[in-house]
Amino acid sequence: MLFDVIFSDPPWRYDFSKKTVDSIEAHYPTMAVEEIAALDVPSSDNSVLYLWATAPKLTEALCVMSAWGFTYKTNMVWDKMRIGLGYWSRVQHEHLLIGTKGRFSPPAYEYRVSSVYQEKKTRHSKKPDSVRDMIFNAYSSFSKLELFGREEHEGWVVLGNEVGGEDITEALRKLREL
Repeated sequence: MLFDVIFSDPPWRYDFSKKTVDSIEAHYPTMAVEEIAALDVPSSDNSVLYLWATAPKLTEALCVMSAWGFTYKTNMVWDKMRIGLGYWSRVQHEHLLIGTKGRFSPPAYEYRVSSVYQEKKTRHSKKPDSVRDMIFNAYSSFSKLELFGREEHEGWVVLGNEVGGEDITEALRKLREL
């Protein structure tokens, strides 16, 4: 089974992450960039990717996008409206990179939204549901896959360690066999 729309929030591993109560690993298992890039993402020949990337992982996210066969087009920024942690700056935003594979048209004019989205951050790593809804509405008739999702959403096939409890590589392999 191949998908036209891929929405992904990879569990980026950080070099500075320590196994303490405040670390990313305390919330969920992370993956090395090489592991994420090596995933066999079941995307159609003509498809679009929406890929979440934190500021420190921007370069790696662009490499993952390329490894998955997508060409970077543009990005959106989620202003979390609350200062977070950081080493060089206290980051308050995340990027949503957009890339395409083959010939895939942008959304219809009425679905082209501002590149800056503001919504208060809630729990660790939780992305705004309204962003997924925006993507869904722009491509309602297309097949949609959410990678590293945390909960089921109508109209999406969702894979993630909190959905089905299966290793992502194994889940992707099974999905490709359908």
